[in-house]
This record gives sequence, structure tokens and C-alpha cells, in this order.
Amino acid sequence: MVDNLDVRLAKLARKGDQRAFAELLELYKDKIFHLAYRMLYNRHEAEDVVQETFLRVYKNLDRYDEKQKFSTWVYRIATNLCIDRLRKRKPSYSLDAEMSEQEGTDGYSMLPSQDPSVESEVLLSETQQIIHQAMATLPAKYKSIMILRYIQDLSLQEISDVLDLPVTTIKTRVHRGREFLRKKLEYKL
Repeated sequence: MVDNLDVRLAKLARKGDQRAFAELLELYKDKIFHLAYRMLYNRHEAEDVVQETFLRVYKNLDRYDEKQKFSTWVYRIATNLCIDRLRKRKPSYSLDAEMSEQEGTDGYSMLPSQDPSVESEVLLSETQQIIHQAMATLPAKYKSIMILRYIQDLSLQEISDVLDLPVTTIKTRVHRGREFLRKKLEYKL
């Protein structure tokens, strides 16, 4: 069943109710940021994706089909924006880049310290770091599905709706994504 609150807010926003749109933004901004950050591993790009997502939502509210979940529509927009960014991205390596969700963890914190202290210890466990690195290397078509499935906790049908792909394709890509990760992590864990 379609969430009535989302549909109601979308209808009001479509008619120009700024408070309704602000409420939609408030409901989804953190979820979209989390999705974008998990796909892009870059805080600034994730913030840009959130902004771009809601600009597109605002401009295209008249195209929203009230028969489908609003969340599915928003996730589809955000996921497509992330995939576009991943395709355009060239590999870049920076010690300043954030490496985890925790503030302050960057490449510099991963370098060995001259004088070991509690403050200089790595914030993430070695296992988490290895998994994050493996997820970052997934091809975009698997990465988006794996993040939607295992991090956003969407069902296969919801992922199918978000990406506009058959459920069988989603199942195949989940399987292949897991195999890809298993092979990557096989000798590291």
C-alpha cells in the first residue's frame, strides 16, 4: 500500500505548498544522504546528490505517479544521480578524503605514527576498512543494488521499482555482487 502521508504531501507540494515540500525534504534528506554516501564514499558529493535530488523532485512533482511509493521515486532519482557521478568519476586518491562515516577519519589517520598513542589509532577496525574498500570497487550496477539491499534494507521488489529492472535481474545482480565481494575478501578476511 502506498504511504498516504507521502502522497498527501506530494499532492500539496504539487499545488505549491512550500511547507509540504519542506516536510518531504525533512523525511528523506538523511536517507538520501546515507544512500549517496554509501555509493560515492564522499561527503561533499553525497551532499550535492541530496540537493540535486530534491531539485529534480521539485521540478518534476507533476510527473510523480501517485500509484507508486514516493520513496521509490525519490530513491530512483538519487540512485541514478549517483550512478551518473560514478561513471564520470576518474580514480583519485587523496589523503584528505574521508574514509568512513565517522568524522575525522581520513588517509592521514591511516599512516603509521612516529610515536604510537591512543589518539593516533585508526578509528575503523581493519575488517571494516577492508569491506569498505571492497564495496568501493564494485561496478556501479552491482554497487547500487548491494547498497539498496544491504545498507538501505530494501526488498528485492522495492529495488526493482527503484531501478526499473525486473526482480530476476535484481536477484542475479545481488548474487553476482556477493560473489564479487566474496572473491575480493576471500584472502583478506
